[in-house]
Amino acid sequence: MPAQYGGFETFVDELVSHQQSDQIKYHVANLSKSETGRHSEYKTADVFDIKARHFGPANVIFYDRDAINYALSYIKDNEIEAPIFYILGNTLGAFIGHYAKKIHKIGGKMLVNPDGLEWKRSKWIKPIQMYLKFSEQKMAKIADLIISDNQGIEDYLKSEYGDVSSTVIAYGTNPVARDSKIDTTWFEAQGVKQKDYYLVVGRFVPENNYEAIIQNFMASDTTRDLVIVTNHQGNPYFDKLRDITGFEQDKRIKFVGTVYDKETLLAIRQQAFAYIHGHAVGGTNPGLLEAMNATDLNLVYNVSFNRNVALDSALFWQLDSLTALLAQAEKLEVSEIEQLAVRARTIIAEKYTWERIVAQYERLFLNES
Repeated sequence: MPAQYGGFETFVDELVSHQQSDQIKYHVANLSKSETGRHSEYKTADVFDIKARHFGPANVIFYDRDAINYALSYIKDNEIEAPIFYILGNTLGAFIGHYAKKIHKIGGKMLVNPDGLEWKRSKWIKPIQMYLKFSEQKMAKIADLIISDNQGIEDYLKSEYGDVSSTVIAYGTNPVARDSKIDTTWFEAQGVKQKDYYLVVGRFVPENNYEAIIQNFMASDTTRDLVIVTNHQGNPYFDKLRDITGFEQDKRIKFVGTVYDKETLLAIRQQAFAYIHGHAVGGTNPGLLEAMNATDLNLVYNVSFNRNVALDSALFWQLDSLTALLAQAEKLEVSEIEQLAVRARTIIAEKYTWERIVAQYERLFLNES
């Protein structure tokens, strides 16, 4: 805290920023270089540091373990009754039985957010994927409550593990106003013409379907650019993708690196002709919510997680149909695009504002739902 770019840290930041009830006190573990146990205040939260370890991929396991152990000792020292532990991610799952017993012994509850299908992510080698899948199973069986951020995740867990105690509370976003005054500095520097490009924003990983997007785009007849905002610099996947697709031969395709300035990124989203969402793994993806908030036309990869969010506000594509969908998008009337945009903003306002999401969490934490 304050959050930088991670999904979970952004969630916690928004949770404490939009706190409505004075009957809740948040204590937030913070990965730190300082010694474990240093406390600081951030908005309504008590933030306690957990010193980072150096065990490679296992760091996240030790971090979760150290955070729970410290929280247990803090609860004992401060005589806190009936605490709620909300664990973000399945990483500790293989060892969770031991800690669940400790939490229940002091009258606590253990809630878990499974973070989509983490074990499917390509960044993990096979043994780690197997560990994460096992962790997912243990968490689903042992947690007092699983909180999925998407109906598709809950459906998957129940089909995979049977009668899981679960509920769905989505990820959120902050509605944005349409700004008629656009700073053109970034567009001029990148040689990008407003309202004349397709946009991709997301982590540079294979499961976000960069290969399919690029190949389908290259096969299309569109005269618009494909602007890709991602952390591709120095990533071996970039070289692999270049070899597979030959995208460097297509002047329409522009990798522009990362954009962390929120106002600039919002302008890039708003000025796109269409946003292409290729995420194949996860739940309610923040990038899709931001696109529905800002971009008038959204072309979304057709999996249950994405359909549950975008509903009828977007056009959907399969791996072999994006080229045809691009041609379809080019033929849409302005009025048709405006109708989709209005529908997307309505879905955001009705279901995904942080105020609504935080209110749902508070009812849950206060045992009112």
